[in-house]
Amino acid sequence: MLFQEALICKKGVITTATRLETLNNRLAEYLQCEDSILNGAQSYALAKKTITRANLQEVAEMIKYLEKEIAQEESRSRGRGRNLVAGAIPIDI
Repeated sequence: MLFQEALICKKGVITTATRLETLNNRLAEYLQCEDSILNGAQSYALAKKTITRANLQEVAEMIKYLEKEIAQEESRSRGRGRNLVAGAIPIDI
């Protein structure tokens, strides 16, 4: 998994607002990173060596992942979380 992070507030409870805020902050950082890479900050040459700072593909994958996580958290906060059905067996009575 690309991104695993426990967001626990002082009381020891994971809050959706805190997690959502953290995910949005992280997404903003990755979007800024992507912009820097696209503007030529991905690699540089130093003494006949080329050094790569970031991989655009990995950054793009993380942006996609964070967007998906944000959508899920927003859905949960609106009360439309994941619908889980363990199994249903129709019985004719």
